[in-house]
Amino acid sequence: MRQVPGVSLQRKLLLWLLLPHLVLWLFGGVLAWRLALQNGEKGIDQALTQSVRALARQIKPIGDGLLVDFPKAAQDILEQDPADRITYMVSSPPGRFLLGNTQLPQPPAMDVAVGETFLYHAQVDGKPVRVALLDVDYGTPQSRQRLRVQVAQSLTVRERIARELLAQLLIPMGLIGLALGALVYAGVARGLQPLKRLQAQIDQAGALSQGGTSAPLPPIELTSAPQEVQSLASTINRLLDTVARGQQKEKRFLNDAAHQLRTPLAGLIGQTELALHESHEPAVQARLQKVLAAAQRSAHLVHQLLQLARSESNVDLQSINLAALAREVAREWAARALAQGMDLGYEGNDQLEVLGQPLLLREALNNLIDNALHYAGRGATVTVRVSTTPGRWAVLAVEDDGPGVPAAHLAEMFARFWRGSDKAGGCGLGLSIVEGIALLHGGQTVAEPVTPHGLRVGLRIPLR
Repeated sequence: MRQVPGVSLQRKLLLWLLLPHLVLWLFGGVLAWRLALQNGEKGIDQALTQSVRALARQIKPIGDGLLVDFPKAAQDILEQDPADRITYMVSSPPGRFLLGNTQLPQPPAMDVAVGETFLYHAQVDGKPVRVALLDVDYGTPQSRQRLRVQVAQSLTVRERIARELLAQLLIPMGLIGLALGALVYAGVARGLQPLKRLQAQIDQAGALSQGGTSAPLPPIELTSAPQEVQSLASTINRLLDTVARGQQKEKRFLNDAAHQLRTPLAGLIGQTELALHESHEPAVQARLQKVLAAAQRSAHLVHQLLQLARSESNVDLQSINLAALAREVAREWAARALAQGMDLGYEGNDQLEVLGQPLLLREALNNLIDNALHYAGRGATVTVRVSTTPGRWAVLAVEDDGPGVPAAHLAEMFARFWRGSDKAGGCGLGLSIVEGIALLHGGQTVAEPVTPHGLRVGLRIPLR
């Protein structure tokens, strides 16, 4: 089942730490706006209360009439700012216009206490205003009358004050938010550094494992890490130790089993060959031939298993001439190639120095040539090649013009016990041994088709 990569831990932490901070910052901005509006309205209410009482004091009853001592200069001051105009209206009885602005609306339908300022919201010319209202009584006891004084101010000033307060609050809040976000990001990044070091050590261990070494992987060491990461590292170390012990047991079993099988198989092959020479009955010889073939296949398998165990061990690399080694191995196989009706030759560099293990590289080339002679078919041409690539690699390959392998199966060729055909004689470990030897030398295997038909299989190792 294909695994879909999830969101990184760092992003999750930043999301859960910064998202509440952003929400609180927005909530604080809204709250600051409302508080600024309320404070602005309180200032307007205080100014309107003072204005309406001062205006009421300028209207003095005389008998059954009124004396309005409201200078023209004071009226001009109240109405001089069109954007933030303060308007007034005097009516008696309440609602019957006497003086001022006839457009001031009356308060909601409710009882207004005499002598107490009443504040309410209204609209004048489609714009919101705040109105202060004060009712006073005048006249004689036999003929009491009520006078209503109203003073209104536009809420533009309130909104302007609110915007100024909000700007004064939000700018420091924004700077604090940015600083807090940077601190959170730095803290999360620093807190996750032990996990990154753990990942680096695991990647290094994986690189060592892919490099073909069979030595126990070094334990993961995190000296300055949180307790949770230390626990994770300890668990991984226990797992690595268990895997290493399992690998060592598997290799010991494989090595011991192969060694124990070599002697009886050699004896079986020898006794079968003797029986073939001594027996003259065709039926008996046919059965002995089958026994001999089976014993030889088993011996070949045991040999391959030993080589596989050897290829997964640590080796000491030394300077060798890869071209000379390849020519020598090709000469050793020439007689068998001729017996099978094939042409085996060498092409490539005359000398190429690399760091390698001669026995292992010889075994790898033996497997490559054996594989080509086994599957290329009679009349094929097999060529051992040693060359270099621009990427500073030395290439040791065996090429044939046989039927080849379908492109879809090239990636599977180096898997253990994989075989390209059902032809008798192979056990499916030769190319796997080649891959193990390539990894031990810090290299890699190569398998590619040849035009018009055929196959090139080999290994690449770093140049010296």
